[in-house]
Amino acid sequence: MRLRYFAVSLLCLVAGTAGAQQGKSPELRIDYTQETLPNGLTVLYHVDHSTPVAAVLLWYNVGSKMEQPGRTGFAHLFEHMMFKGSKNVADGQHWALLEAAGGRAGADINGTTSWDRTNYFEQVPSNQVELALWLESDRMGTLTETLTKEKLDNQREVVKNERRQSVDNQPYGSWLEKSEELMFPESHPYHHSVIGSMADLSAASVEDVRSFFKTYYAPNNAVLVIAGDIDVAQTKAMVRKYFGPIPRGPNPPKLANMSLPTIIGREQRVVVQDALAPAPRVYVAYRVPAEKDRRAPVVDVLASVIGGGSSSRLDESLVRRQQIATSVTAFNLNLADGADMLVFIATGKPGSSPDSLERALLAELAGTSSFTQSELERAKALQRFAFVDGLQTTGGFGGRADLLAEGWTYFHDPNFVNTALRQIDRVTLDDLNALGRERLVPANRVVLVFVPVKKTASQTSETRVSQ
Repeated sequence: MRLRYFAVSLLCLVAGTAGAQQGKSPELRIDYTQETLPNGLTVLYHVDHSTPVAAVLLWYNVGSKMEQPGRTGFAHLFEHMMFKGSKNVADGQHWALLEAAGGRAGADINGTTSWDRTNYFEQVPSNQVELALWLESDRMGTLTETLTKEKLDNQREVVKNERRQSVDNQPYGSWLEKSEELMFPESHPYHHSVIGSMADLSAASVEDVRSFFKTYYAPNNAVLVIAGDIDVAQTKAMVRKYFGPIPRGPNPPKLANMSLPTIIGREQRVVVQDALAPAPRVYVAYRVPAEKDRRAPVVDVLASVIGGGSSSRLDESLVRRQQIATSVTAFNLNLADGADMLVFIATGKPGSSPDSLERALLAELAGTSSFTQSELERAKALQRFAFVDGLQTTGGFGGRADLLAEGWTYFHDPNFVNTALRQIDRVTLDDLNALGRERLVPANRVVLVFVPVKKTASQTSETRVSQ
């Protein structure tokens, strides 16, 4: 019944696009039960008997924004360390046991780190929920008992190799790191990348890492979600059995000041000579309201109107009419506190002029001061569809368990998932135009121009211009 209800909701969203002047989302509700254990662990239960699967998901309230100067990269490091064994689970057995029970590594079993949180999740046949709960509780409660310098050194090298693969040896790989450094002041928690400083990771001792774990990987700093084909009473008993004995941790340090001026105050432009780039590419980023700001849904809609899909302004102008770009896109990072980053990307044709591509993109962005009602409704329909489509899944990214955990971690309100569609509905044309006029201005942007060059990767260089 629940899956059919979701399917009907999706059909309503698609069919409603043609008559979008109504601007009304279908009714949708994700039911849940909430409890808090004596050790501070918040637990959410969501029942769906439509398929015999269940998701177990943990969000820890720790991301790179909590890291201290000289100790960057710890949150991401623990994404790796959490799979290296605990008191009762040998190195590598977390994956092996769950795969043997029917889970799929990657899609169903994984961990991710962001600026604002770290999550771990597994989706398994519903008769294997107890296994998943035991595995998560064992590493929450005992990981530091098996933490050794050898394991730490091993995972440091893994993270360094990950950086080489995803940043240093990737075309355009440094764009996000450079954008963060220019968008946020040096003292701001979002200034440094999630992957962190390799020098900081190299200098970290076992005691440094153990202290970080005990501070942030405690039950009172986490939310546990069990969703799917479960019996709530039985599952509560399992949760108390495995997580109840884990002691409460210390109160984490207060988050650093995240507030920022509305706009950056000047344009910053960097030209990157990229030996790995096959074609020129331009990134333009603006400082915008953060995820916790009441205008966050306006930011999402703004990205969709300008660069979200084949009906967007950038696609129509740069790709189809001018044919100066092969692809365009727009998105925001959904940063939770202080300010977010709205990014527009245009990729040119191999051998084409980076300057021409930059001029065309900036000219189009300069003209985004007046939007139309039809653009607004089309973008809102895209946002509604994307949200409800994610709810088709129980676990994983954007699934019901994930969104319940997000609501608790960011807003201390799991019911956030049931209000998201209404927030999209409330975005008006005046909201959209006001945000565009306020934020899409030269004094509030970072421009990165990647220029292909015939050099070795080690010779990649940049030229910086601030205005």
